[in-house]
Amino acid sequence: MKPSSNAPLSRRRFVGSLAGAGLAMAATPWHALAASDAPLPTRILGRTGARVTILGLGTAPVGEGPVDTPEAARIFGEVMDRGVNYIDTARIYGNAEEALGELVPSRRDRLFLVTKVWTDSGAKARESLEESLRKLKVDHVDLVHIHHIGDKNLEKVLAPDGVLAYLQREKQAGKLRFIGMTGHARPPRFLRMLETDAIDVVMPVMNYADRNIYNFEGTVLPECRKRNVGVVAMKVYAGIVGGFPNHRRASVGCNTPPEKLPLAMAYALDLEGVSSAVIGPYTLEQALHNVELARRYRPLAESERGELLAFGEELARTLGPRYGPVA
Repeated sequence: MKPSSNAPLSRRRFVGSLAGAGLAMAATPWHALAASDAPLPTRILGRTGARVTILGLGTAPVGEGPVDTPEAARIFGEVMDRGVNYIDTARIYGNAEEALGELVPSRRDRLFLVTKVWTDSGAKARESLEESLRKLKVDHVDLVHIHHIGDKNLEKVLAPDGVLAYLQREKQAGKLRFIGMTGHARPPRFLRMLETDAIDVVMPVMNYADRNIYNFEGTVLPECRKRNVGVVAMKVYAGIVGGFPNHRRASVGCNTPPEKLPLAMAYALDLEGVSSAVIGPYTLEQALHNVELARRYRPLAESERGELLAFGEELARTLGPRYGPVA
């Protein structure tokens, strides 16, 4: 479904798009949502001091789809125009940075802009970041993550010519304001990186099912709270059916049933120390639906939490450690 106008969707068109959407849009009371004018809640992102929306825009599914660049820019623009200010991208996300480059310059002062470098080498990180800045059409970003830290050689990451030292130099030079790390596996490597006290923000997998597998909630999150490191949750819908191999197939849904999506988002946002949940939509309908869920976020009732966690235990047994080793 591709509306012909580039203007923001009207309330009537948005409700209609929800009624006709398939993936993650079941016709349940939670999902028959009219567009709301309520502002998105915000939280402080740890020691960065930045105020970010509780929903972050993930750009990987659209960028890797790939959705053509004009349509990708339209999807991203609609989300930004509804108040989402935490924008998460990466050099390896297909045409995502190129699409964002059509939007970010005119909105730069309203956004918390995040990109990533997928390397443990300082030299390769430089190539990646310079290309990201060129694609995004900016002279700096707010945050650069070391991408998928659980799969990196930490000796190389921490070496004098490694990625962390490079990012620290660029932070001093003003090309980035904060340094972070993301990842899906090996929580102990996160703990070692936090010991450097150079990490300002962490984005790990945290959801009601993977708490039984990787358990970043129980291992990494407490250390982040201790150090006032900002935390952003990802894969809050328990990831894509089939995992990474299906990441580029827009027809594939997430592992969370549609009626449980609001509860899954609430689970992540209820975690003490979590400032935002980054969710990557495939379609405009999904993107706007996520915005509405975030606007209506409320903490889980004990009965809701108990039911969700029981379902998460069952789901975890079918998912297993699909993102890589736990230790």
